[in-house]
This record gives sequence, structure tokens and C-alpha cells, in this order.
Amino acid sequence: MEPTASERIDARIAELADWRGQMLAQVRAVIRQALPEVVEEWKWRGVPVWSQGGILCTGETYRDKVKLTFAKGAALPDPAGLFNASLDGNTRRAMDLFADSTLNADALAALVRVAAAANRKP
Repeated sequence: MEPTASERIDARIAELADWRGQMLAQVRAVIRQALPEVVEEWKWRGVPVWSQGGILCTGETYRDKVKLTFAKGAALPDPAGLFNASLDGNTRRAMDLFADSTLNADALAALVRVAAAANRKP
């Protein structure tokens, strides 16, 4: 039987076994707490995706960072200044989280909720 998207995300977190896995787990927990009905998906050969009414954000892992890319980030207010990457695009915005980054859980939860609200707009 094919593993679920949530099981694949669990496996990705476990296989990283370093700060990136911990950060991805922390991000995931914030998203799931902020939006209990969020849908976890596994796309593009191994990218965790969180959706509600459309894609909210992806959680890509690289050697030196965890990147949260918000599909409609350019249209979202970011009063806490979480977006620090992909700032020149017309649609997406991203957060690059590094080993020494401190996640602002409250601001991320607020951003995820705003992204979900944006997906509900026609």
C-alpha cells in the first residue's frame, strides 16, 4: 500500500535527522495547529505541501536551509517580515530558515491563516 502524504512527510523529517528535520517538524506543527483542517500533500518528487482551498506553502529542504514557499505570498501582508527570499517574483514569496534561525511561530501561524483566507477569495 502506498504511504500517505503525511507518512511521507514523517519519513522525510526522520531521514533528515539534523536541524533541518527539527525545523521542518516545527514548521509542520505550527501549520497544523493554525489550521487543523490543513491537507498535507507530497508533490514534485518529494516536496511536502500544505493546502487548504489551494496550495498554502511548500516545505523544501536543502543542504543549508529549509525553504517555505508561499504560493500567493506576494499578495499576503507580512507585518512580521517573515519573507526573506524570492522577494522579486510577482506571485510567490519564501522564508529561508537556517540552522541558527529562530522560528516566529505566532507570526507563521498568522501568515498561514491569511494564506488560507486568500485561497477562499474568488
